[in-house]
Amino acid sequence: MTVVVRESNETQIRIALNEPTPGLPSINTTEPFLDHMLVALSKYSGVTFDVQAKGDLRHHLIEDVAIALGAAMAAHAPATCARYGERTVPMDDALVQVVLDLGGRPYYRGPLPSGIYDHFMRSFADNAKATLHLRVLRGTDKHHIIEAAFKALGFALREALVESGAVFSTKGSVKLEITGTA
Repeated sequence: MTVVVRESNETQIRIALNEPTPGLPSINTTEPFLDHMLVALSKYSGVTFDVQAKGDLRHHLIEDVAIALGAAMAAHAPATCARYGERTVPMDDALVQVVLDLGGRPYYRGPLPSGIYDHFMRSFADNAKATLHLRVLRGTDKHHIIEAAFKALGFALREALVESGAVFSTKGSVKLEITGTA
């Protein structure tokens, strides 16, 4: 189990990632649409989330949940995972593609048609140390586009997190050590 706790004057967040378990994840962020998206992400990724979060402003809450979830995913991913994942998901009028690399290089390219959820994806990618390309291929309904994006990200994570038994890099395993403080 991977647990991340993020607390500030603006938000209090606890996220636990578990191996797949029967039933739905336990998610309560006080933001119903975010809860709905996190349930979808958990279901399609195959990783059970326990997310408890509250915050002063909607923007702070959504951004900080993405930061904590990204950090949890970075810690959760095994060094020998398949690393790459891709999925295109249709949802009614929406068609969204996500291409993902969990190789330790943060980069995000979107956008989503919602500033706050585009920011969620960028914050998640930065803190998961993931390259995340998200393309909205079709759609006009913002709800459907955002939900298709979360589902596509879940499927891409499921594919990328598969234990491969080998490090997928010509560099081999990369070790970064930081010592001392200024």
